[in-house]
Amino acid sequence: MMTAPARPYDVLLVEDDEADALLIEDALLARGARNLTQVQDGVAGLDYLRDTAKPRPDLIVLDLNMPRMNGRELLAVIKQDPDLRTIPVVVLTTSSAPDDVTGAYRHHANAYVTKPVNLEDFERAVQNIDAFYLETITHLPRT
Repeated sequence: MMTAPARPYDVLLVEDDEADALLIEDALLARGARNLTQVQDGVAGLDYLRDTAKPRPDLIVLDLNMPRMNGRELLAVIKQDPDLRTIPVVVLTTSSAPDDVTGAYRHHANAYVTKPVNLEDFERAVQNIDAFYLETITHLPRT
């Protein structure tokens, strides 16, 4: 198991499968997440991210296959939005299709992990993001 980061961080989990969400939540809380907010689809995720009354997440964990707005669409919107694009995104999905993997990285995902969740791979991805983003992030007021 990995060591906790220097400071707690906030996570937005965009995942429609409750069993996967519980597993991810346990792993992230053990890893040092302070707050974890789960939403069921991309529309709810985008609503959350654009609500200035909500805390800005330090990390987004994003499933690709969801109803309404899927994760591919949400990732593209996040990474094109000047207010959101700096938030690191871990794609966590059942798809290992080359088009999905390359598409996620083309849209600037920071990591891609396939389900069923291998907690070591998932935690390694979060730790790598820790090293680059979570330890150095400066919180700016949301506009």
